[in-house]
Amino acid sequence: MNEEEYHLNGKDILEKDFKTSMRGYNQEEVDEYLDLIIQDYDRFQQEIERLQQENERLKKLSSSESNQRQRQTQTPASNHQVNYDILKRVSNLEKAVFGNKYAD
Repeated sequence: MNEEEYHLNGKDILEKDFKTSMRGYNQEEVDEYLDLIIQDYDRFQQEIERLQQENERLKKLSSSESNQRQRQTQTPASNHQVNYDILKRVSNLEKAVFGNKYAD
């Protein structure tokens, strides 16, 4: 979520001015309640930012682990090919040195 999606921030809440009327609310109670809202709002904003950072960190970690796993799975496959090539060369060498009877 971007801050652009929020309609209010702590400063907006703090600076909100309500009109009073004859049968209006107790202004001190409203101010005390708005102070609590501001504190909670700020905590929620900090928690959102912390979670976004944690999310980014985990994405990077997951990506690097995925890349590492890919490299590990590619290495054995290429090692098998190298091993096969070496065995084939040894077999050809044995045929050349000892003849076809030894290769069977």
